[in-house]
Order: sequence, then structure tokens, then C-alpha cells
Amino acid sequence: MKALNLLKLTLGCLGCFWLPQPAVRAAESSKSAPLFDGIGRHHRIITTDSKWAQRYFNQGLTLCYGFNHAEAIRSFQGALKNDPDCAMAYWGIAYASGPHVNRPMTREDNDKAWFAITNALALKAQASPLEGALIDAMAVRYKAEFKEDRADLDKAFAAAMREVVKKFPDDLDAQTILAEALMDTMPWDYWLKDRSPKPETEEALAAIRLVLKRNPDHPGATHYYIHAVEAGPNPELGIPSADRLSELVMHSGHLLHMPSHIYMRVGQYEDAEIANRRAIKADRSYIQSCAAQGFYPLVYYPHNEHFLWYATYFQGRSADALAAAKKAAAIGLENYCGANKAPEAPRFRHLPWLTQARFGRWDEVLKVPQPAATNDFLIDRAMWHFTRGLAFAARKDAESAGREHSELEKIIGSTEAKALDNPIFPATGVLAVAGHWLAGKVAEARGDFASAISHLQKAVETEDALPYMEPAFWPVPSRPALGAVLLRSGKADEAEKVFRQDLQIWPRNGWSLLGLEKSLRAQGHVQLADSIQREFTASWKRADVNLDLAWF
Repeated sequence: MKALNLLKLTLGCLGCFWLPQPAVRAAESSKSAPLFDGIGRHHRIITTDSKWAQRYFNQGLTLCYGFNHAEAIRSFQGALKNDPDCAMAYWGIAYASGPHVNRPMTREDNDKAWFAITNALALKAQASPLEGALIDAMAVRYKAEFKEDRADLDKAFAAAMREVVKKFPDDLDAQTILAEALMDTMPWDYWLKDRSPKPETEEALAAIRLVLKRNPDHPGATHYYIHAVEAGPNPELGIPSADRLSELVMHSGHLLHMPSHIYMRVGQYEDAEIANRRAIKADRSYIQSCAAQGFYPLVYYPHNEHFLWYATYFQGRSADALAAAKKAAAIGLENYCGANKAPEAPRFRHLPWLTQARFGRWDEVLKVPQPAATNDFLIDRAMWHFTRGLAFAARKDAESAGREHSELEKIIGSTEAKALDNPIFPATGVLAVAGHWLAGKVAEARGDFASAISHLQKAVETEDALPYMEPAFWPVPSRPALGAVLLRSGKADEAEKVFRQDLQIWPRNGWSLLGLEKSLRAQGHVQLADSIQREFTASWKRADVNLDLAWF
């Protein structure tokens, strides 16, 4: 997930104190933060005489690796409560206050980080040489004065961690933090257009693989490896880490969720569903019991619900997908610390109608009331016209479908739509996919297959040009729609190629398996078609609908 404009919605929440939950122990320590059960076994010995400071530090580091940075800071503060002279506890606060791939820094973060690293430097003489090197590297990451453009500081921190690793190559946390520092210089953008790794990606992967060879259960390395390879040419390389991470840190909803980033990319959609159901359960317990506020519940919990929709949709589980879509949409309308929506709400408020449309529930689509006529709901209105257009086109009502397309195009060309573009949601690109897709369906409803194919090819090209994200910025692949139109127009051989391309991106997905089976059968390849039909039956084994090419 990317983040930049999330900050405005979280600034008022990040300082909120969180209450202990049932799975917490802090009886003998100075009580400033909870100690969670299910936090895993990751242990890094630091310079302290306090066993409680050590435990809090271990927990804080693991929470950092699980992207719960606010709770990690509380843990490091708990370490300081038990050992006020613990240099590494201050280092931990500075580490947790920094930017990461899902969130840049705020001025408040910078102030907190600068205060912490200044104290760590003052206490460095009491630390070990390795700890001193880590503190010195962290000091390079920050300046007293806040800089919104941190690119030079992020690169400097990566370079400093590279030097730490040269001096202490056997330190697995240092290797892991080096990899993270490198990834922070290019959030979610680790692969070139030809899907070859960037030089920094190769370096990060080398560091992570070194760690995993020595300790396959390292929570940070397993997490970051998934992020590093999921968008690459071989996401299956992340399966061992995904399988391990599902059992490592049972308290961390985000780490329980992370395996699904790999499972979706390799066609293990049921496993992706299970991962997110577990993550949702863990995060609900944590958020409710700890009265958690701020970035974590604002972003990561909705992400789990969004992903659950994604996983059930790909299994053909229309009822479960619709239920998940409604839950995600409801989150998009809830209040968070005074904000009227989750930051990614435009990505999932329309999911119920999109789900209805993808499963051919046209009557339900046409009963959806029009969203509010405000800029906050501009994407919702666009997707409302899109799904209504699909419904009319499916009923061969080309005139009504054309009207919906005209309204959609007005939104696509508006200055208001262009103003919605930001690093966490490329609005104009997403809307362009919808525009081309609906134009293709309108053309098909009019009997103009050449135009329909042309528009749907543009939809595919536009979808392919969107930045990588999970769930995808355009959440329902457009290739099956193109393949279906090619098949209906008598171009079964071309349809076969399109469906095979989609299966390379989304292995074992029922939509393209059905299309591939039909296109092979249309060409007289009966044995191949029968084989693919068996694959489709296996992939659709938990579906509650009979998939219909007319929905494509």
C-alpha cells in the first residue's frame, strides 16, 4: 500500500494512548505499555540490566517489523520506563518514527525521531560497538529541521546501513533494516517495466535472502521478502515466507495478512481468504481491546477487509464477496478520529455494485441509488454509471448503456477527477479503464465488434499501465472481458491468447479458465478443452454461481 495523503487523516490520532487488551502482561514491570502474548520469539540482546526493558525492546522491534509503529513506540517507551539509560530504546523510537513504504514522515514524527536519536547518541558510550554503529546510522536518517522531501536522507540512511552491514555482516537485524532502508527509497516500485529488478532491489533481496538462510523465521525478513517479490516475475518465490509468516506472530494482524499478497499472485485464493479472516480477527480484537487509534486501524484493518473481498471474488463466492464488499464499503463511510472516511475509501465504497455487476446481478445494480453529488463521492458516481452501463449493455439496451457511458466520460474529463490523483490512488487511470471497458460493452451491444474489441484492448493497456498495488487499483481484470468479446466475434484463437495471458497474471482464476476452455472448444481442441474444464471445476469448487460468459 502507498501513502501520502493519509497523513491529513491521521495526524489528529497518532498521539492517542491505547489501553491494554486481555492478552497483555505487565505485572512486574513499570507499567507504561502492554506486553502482548502472541508477539513471537524474535529476540535481540541489547545493553540493559532490566529483563523488562529487554522484553519491551523485543516487542517493539517485532511490532516495527509488523508495521505497527505507534504501538512499537509505546513498547520502546516501556523499555525506557524500566531502564532510562537504554540507548537502544531511544534508537527504537527513532526507528519507529521514520518513514516506511506505506507512510512518509510528518513534522511531528521528525520531532519525535530527532529527540530520540539525540538521546541515543548521548548514551552511545554505554552501548556495544554494534549498537553504536546502528545509532550512528540512524542519526544520518534525520535532521533537526523537518524536510518534506526526504529522498536524500532516505538514501543516506541506506548508505549508512550498508556500512553497518560491512562491519557486522552476521547481524541479521542490521541486514533486514538495510533491506528495508533500500526499499524505502523506492516504495512499491522495485521492478522495472520489463519486470527485471532495480539495482537497489537486487541488493535488498540479497540481504533478505542472507537473513532467511540463517533464520527462516525472522519476522522482518519474511515480511519484506513478500513485498519485494510479489510484483516481480516470480512471486512463487515468496510462498515459503508466506507459509511461515502465517504462524510467526499471531498478535500482528498485518503479519497474518501479508501471506495473502503472495497467495493471490500464485492463485491460492482460498489461502488468501483464510489469511485475511485471521488478520481481521486479530486486528478487531486489538483495536477494540486497546481502543487503538491512528494509522494502524485507519489503514491496515480496512486493507484486510478489502483483501477478503478480493480473495472471495476470485473464488466465485458471490455471497461472501458481496458481504465483504459491503463491510469494506461501510468502513469507507465510518468516522475515524473526525475524518469522514478511511484514506482508501474511494477504492472500496463502490465494491458492492461492482460485485453485483461481475456476477450478473443486473436488477440489483440498477436499484443502487445514485451517490451524493460531492467531490468526495466522485469515484463512487463514476463507478455507479459504469456498473449501470454494464447492466444495460448486458440487456442489449445500447441506448441506455450509451447514456451511462456519456455521464461517465463527463466525470473522467473533469478537473475534479484529475484533482483526485495521488500516490495512493491514480484516479484518472482507474477511471480511464472504466471508460474504455464500458465503451467496449456499448459497442458490442450495438453489434459493432470491431469497436468493442478496440476499446477493450485500450482498457487492458490502461490497466497494465497502472502502478502495482494489492488489491489492484483496477480490481477486476479486464482481459476476460476482451477475451469474451473476441470469442463472441468468432476470433477464438485470439481469445485463447488473451485468456492465457490473464492466467499468467492471475493463475487458476475461474474467469479466464472458463474463457480458455470455451475458446479451445470453439477451435476443435476437445482434449485440451476437457483438461482446462477440469482445472476450472477445481478452481470453482467453492463457488456459489455458475459462471456465465455474458457477465464478462
